[in-house]
Amino acid sequence: MARVLVVDDEPNIVLSIEFLMEQAGFEVVTADDGEQALAQVNASQPDLLLLDISLPGMSGFDVLERLRGEDATAHLPIIMLTAHGRDVEREKGLALGADDYITKPFSTQALVEKVQALLSEEQP
Repeated sequence: MARVLVVDDEPNIVLSIEFLMEQAGFEVVTADDGEQALAQVNASQPDLLLLDISLPGMSGFDVLERLRGEDATAHLPIIMLTAHGRDVEREKGLALGADDYITKPFSTQALVEKVQALLSEEQP
């Protein structure tokens, strides 16, 4: 079973994504800030990360950069979540190595499909 790490500082969003991912058959771990996210990546070794850009302290962009800079996580699939659908943020995230991008509020079906698509690419 694939493991998805959900990183968001809004508990309602974490709960809804967690429920959605579990319904789609994924194991879910969560973190509510960037430091926790990095610790969870090392501890639980997720197969995919759903990462909010706006986090307290270390931003999602900082987390993304740190993960892309490590050999072990350089190819970890990462989907950025943002409340701001601004193209400049999208471009920055993709330039830093994000695999995909979802704007809140998002279609639950679209999110599940993006996660499934990225995870199926990772399978040998």
